Amino acid sequence: MLNGMKTYTMKPAEVEKAWHVIDADGLVLGRMATIIANILRGKHKPGYTPNVDCGDHVIVINAEKIRLTGNKLTDKVYHWHTGHPGGIKERTADKILAGKHPERVVLKAVERMVPRGPLGRQQMKNLRVYAGTAHPHEAQQPAPLDVAAMNPKNTRGSGKDG
Repeated sequence: MLNGMKTYTMKPAEVEKAWHVIDADGLVLGRMATIIANILRGKHKPGYTPNVDCGDHVIVINAEKIRLTGNKLTDKVYHWHTGHPGGIKERTADKILAGKHPERVVLKAVERMVPRGPLGRQQMKNLRVYAGTAHPHEAQQPAPLDVAAMNPKNTRGSGKDG
């Protein structure tokens, strides 16, 4: 042991979870999803422990107004299987965003950035995504997180590619 240094391991009882709210209006999907995934995992905290759910809660509003760069709006395809023979289905990102549940695009992007397994599923429960501006979590006093101000590349204009 050099100079008496020890690695600190956070225990689940020591975790203090904060609440963050992100306005997704005009934000690029992948860049926003990486920031959300890091907050959910707790990588922004100095006491980050990989095997403990030490991340914060994240609320995403205006999920229907996210942006995709390039041709991803029409070329990005989401696949799923119905469970029946020949039951593979697909839908493009623009169809999902224009459909009944546009928040699922954000959920899938973040879900694929957290680890698969029990810990990743627990961390995904700390994410709440809403298509509009209203959310029922005002009592938790979420702090606004300005993702657009972190990097100019995090936001795109009102056009297809800005």
